[in-house]
Amino acid sequence: MSFFNLIFAPGFFASAPVQTALVIGSAAAIVSALIGVFTVLRGQSFAGHALSDISSAGGSVAFLLGISALWGFLGVAVLAAGALELAGLRRSKERDLVTGIVLGAGLGLTALLLHLDIGTRSSGGAAISVMFGSIFAVPASMIVPMLGVSGLAVLMMGLIYRPLLLTSLDPNLASAQGVRVSSIGLLHLLILSLAVTLSAMTIGAILSTALLIGPAAAAVQIAHRPGRALLLAGLFGLIATWGGVLLAYDSYTWTPGQAWPVSFFITSLVSLIYVAARLWAKRPVARRTAEA
Repeated sequence: MSFFNLIFAPGFFASAPVQTALVIGSAAAIVSALIGVFTVLRGQSFAGHALSDISSAGGSVAFLLGISALWGFLGVAVLAAGALELAGLRRSKERDLVTGIVLGAGLGLTALLLHLDIGTRSSGGAAISVMFGSIFAVPASMIVPMLGVSGLAVLMMGLIYRPLLLTSLDPNLASAQGVRVSSIGLLHLLILSLAVTLSAMTIGAILSTALLIGPAAAAVQIAHRPGRALLLAGLFGLIATWGGVLLAYDSYTWTPGQAWPVSFFITSLVSLIYVAARLWAKRPVARRTAEA
């Protein structure tokens, strides 16, 4: 048996669901990691987490109406992003307070919608799909729309890269240089809503924060330049996503007839990557201390 066959189970690359999962998973990982770097630098990780959870209401209403979950996630995430920015709060305590209230309301609405899903459509799997994802069940017809959402997010980031980076590092300096900080903040949250939509479709709304924050936080730990942080974050996101899909596929042979959830493997790999990055970042400090 070759080394290749030891890693990749037979039929892995030939499987249509796997091919779809790798494409949409890669798109979600890259977009989430890139905007995640700016989210970490801006200290808005909680806002990203809130948008992820609030978007579950959109996935729930999509199941209820019988439409694509993509548009449900996207619609609610965009509305929530606009609401958070239009609140006009700049101090972190006030922002987190409003974010927490909106988050609670969003999750309460999700509970109601999922209850209606089960009661009216007998869709017992709706809660699992919305909250924890079902990447192997995403139809190939969703590849084009999801790549379109990904392309839009990357294009928006490219167009506002410099002011977005400046407002993330020093909003006061950005304001002094004439940058419209509030407008950039709104655009950041709108891009964030696109990333949340993509990750919700892959690993579920409640776990999508892992792809959004984990790779970005790991990259920021070990990269000293924004460009390198973006590249590393994208790489870490792809490693976690591809590794998660591979391990989930291989798990069919671990417990015959029942595969382990992709979301479990992706979030676990993200956690391991972050821990490894933290340890790597501390190595030079420990060395200098020992030499002193």
